[in-house]
Amino acid sequence: MKFIDLLVNREEMFSMGIEALSGQYYVSFPVSLGMVDYEEYYAIDRATFELFEQDLPAALALVTRARRRELDRSLIIQPGSHRGTAI
Repeated sequence: MKFIDLLVNREEMFSMGIEALSGQYYVSFPVSLGMVDYEEYYAIDRATFELFEQDLPAALALVTRARRRELDRSLIIQPGSHRGTAI
């Protein structure tokens, strides 16, 4: 998988982009597992991506729900048994 960030919001610590091989749009944010940090990627459709480009509060609402693990069904890569905590 090759994730290409098209929008990065450093203040709110999330990014949005497209996975190059599948064309799947995503929203992602950093996660920490003690000694290792990584990103979790959540699938969104193109219409949602385009909405989030223009509507930061809507994007933040989804990111907040994902950070609370309410949207795990949308994870592009399922985490292992030792899952990190959103940063």
